[in-house]
Amino acid sequence: MDFKEGEIIGFDKPYRWTSFDVVGKVRWLLCHALNEKKLKVGHTGTLDPLATGVVVVCTGHKTKMIDELQNHDKEYVATLQLGSTTPSFDLEKPIDATYPTTHITRELLDEVIPTFRGEQWQVPPMFSAVKVHGKRAYELARKGEDVELKAKLLVIDQIEILHFDATTMQLQLRVVCSKGTYIRALARDIGQRLNCGAHLIALRRTRVGNIRVEDCMNMEQFTLLIENEIKPI
Repeated sequence: MDFKEGEIIGFDKPYRWTSFDVVGKVRWLLCHALNEKKLKVGHTGTLDPLATGVVVVCTGHKTKMIDELQNHDKEYVATLQLGSTTPSFDLEKPIDATYPTTHITRELLDEVIPTFRGEQWQVPPMFSAVKVHGKRAYELARKGEDVELKAKLLVIDQIEILHFDATTMQLQLRVVCSKGTYIRALARDIGQRLNCGAHLIALRRTRVGNIRVEDCMNMEQFTLLIENEIKPI
């Protein structure tokens, strides 16, 4: 493999790592192994720290393909907690409200969930990387500032129920969607449409384009790879 010329690598991002953590680690390992001070390394789409799964990293000249790769569809497995909300729509912030769930049945879910297929207008979460006046929305939200974000048009190609536990009110979904879709915001919108509130408690990105999580490496495997691919200098 020629990392200086350019490679496209799929990583299975660990829990609580940022996408930039992955890029930084890859850059450090490669620069150290190649005895280079600088090397172009970038990722093709941010994945939240509390999510795991596919992060695609490009090196060298392949970083020119980042914009193209960002447009590929993405697949997720998401677990929602029905009946409560958080300001961040996930576990980053504590629960701020709870709602009755006695009306939630599998039949209701089978009726409501398919309505999210197709084009959707979605307001991004306040705790997101969307830029507002040159600053990231999450930076403003964490300072307690009001953040008004505009709805964006996206496409949900597929959404299906994988599991529903009526005792815990946890709902697991498989979602295939376009670039720019926030699964946290989808959880919020599902909770609103069900009239019970919801937030995301687990998220795994299982595919980006044709790169599947089962074909991705973890950082330990990548470290061994470059030890075998790159001769010591």
